[in-house]
Amino acid sequence: MTKVLAMNLQKLSRLDLNLLVSLQALLEEKSVTRAAQRLFITQPAMSRVLQRLRHQLDDPLFTRTGNELVPTPKARDLQMRLPELLENILEMVSEGEFDPAAYVGEITIAVPEFVAISLVSELTKVVTQYAPGVILSISSETDSVEGELADGVLDFAIDIEKGITEDISARNLAIFTPSIWMREGHPLAKKSRVTLDEILEYPFVQYYLLISKRVSARTDARFDRVLRDLGRKRKKAMVTNQLMTAMETVCDTDCLMVAAKYGLTMEREMYRIVRKRYPQELPHEGTISLVLLQHNRTSGSPIHQWLADKVVGLMREWDKDLAADSAAL
Repeated sequence: MTKVLAMNLQKLSRLDLNLLVSLQALLEEKSVTRAAQRLFITQPAMSRVLQRLRHQLDDPLFTRTGNELVPTPKARDLQMRLPELLENILEMVSEGEFDPAAYVGEITIAVPEFVAISLVSELTKVVTQYAPGVILSISSETDSVEGELADGVLDFAIDIEKGITEDISARNLAIFTPSIWMREGHPLAKKSRVTLDEILEYPFVQYYLLISKRVSARTDARFDRVLRDLGRKRKKAMVTNQLMTAMETVCDTDCLMVAAKYGLTMEREMYRIVRKRYPQELPHEGTISLVLLQHNRTSGSPIHQWLADKVVGLMREWDKDLAADSAAL
């Protein structure tokens, strides 16, 4: 070990090598949005990475001209040296490629039930074929997603996109559009569009999309907040985080439910559901983004990276079905 390297080990220990990968993407794409898409993370997450880079390297790194990032002199210097450095690191860590079949252990994932029904069986097929030593531990309940990721209780969580800490990365999975669900034979089922007055005549089942520990009628969903802004309110007949309970209730009563097309085989084969677009009186239908959350502590783990890539691949296939189905509503 050289004397210079020995003196700077402490400084190097504070540098996250993932930042250099992000910097390379920013230098190549010259756009925060495109760099985020390149690395399968959200745009806000990439913006936070850029702030960390600026702090670590004590330089603005980029200025903005129109829609393009222009590198500073220091960033241009790094642009000349960074590719060779990353190639050397890749060559070093690629010696003896990771074999998922050799891994033995448990991976814990918190998944909302409406996602788990479509995802987990497909993910299990992949894991049993290529990584038979992995045991998937699946749950839809947690006291705190971020807390349990930080403590190592969870390896991954699939959740609705929201503000997260810098220690947790988020990869985009799918986007879906909410709609109004009702049973076939419901008095509103044959209408081409429903009005706000019409749907508020019926009670609602409030199904919790989020990973949660407890449910409460006092907790307002986004739909309730939109109604409140309009001076309106819906009647809730039931709140639940149990998808099949919600589905059975909607199919056996005149209750309505705000939900989406989840790509569920269960919905098509077991339940006769009619879906309607949001009433035109509402400000907008809106979309909800799902993300895969992972603590940065496990970002360098080969098995975590392998499994995350499999989840992203499966969910993106699912997202194509969601997009096609939303267009057909």
